[in-house]
Amino acid sequence: MKNRFKWFDEKLIKLINDKMKSKFLDKVMLRITNLGSVMFIFPFIFVLIILGNKEARTIGTQSAITLCISQTITYSLKSLLSRERPYNILKNLNTFGIILKDYSFPSGHTSASFSVATIIVLNIPELSLFAISIAFLIGISRIYLGVHYPTDVVAGIIIGVGSGIIVYVYLITYVRHMINFF
Repeated sequence: MKNRFKWFDEKLIKLINDKMKSKFLDKVMLRITNLGSVMFIFPFIFVLIILGNKEARTIGTQSAITLCISQTITYSLKSLLSRERPYNILKNLNTFGIILKDYSFPSGHTSASFSVATIIVLNIPELSLFAISIAFLIGISRIYLGVHYPTDVVAGIIIGVGSGIIVYVYLITYVRHMINFF
């Protein structure tokens, strides 16, 4: 089974990181990947909670909670599994000069973006295609930039979506109560 994952990772990372490479995508992917960073997601959530109407505050609070859950799981797994980044293992990978100090599995940007996207999808279904497309592009950008294997991104998707569903389904009553309290 492990060999199948290794084969999948190596084939798909070569396709995305090498075969799709272009000057245009080099610039675009560097920008897209930043949408999954704390520097973008935290201010987005902050604005929803502080400046939003009741519905926006609910979405912002759900997003903050699911982000905390997804990132706790993600960074616990990173520490526990200690999977090296692809640019430390694979030869001839386009690295774009990005050097990260933490581990590869699972993708934090992907789990963060999918956790927030899931909350948006569950609360505002009209934005489903947009939210999931952005989250998916963030995941692809992590592979394109050579900082994650495809299985890191898949795990990030599972953690993000799972965290979002848990918060929406099981914690929605408490979140709405908190919003109404303030």
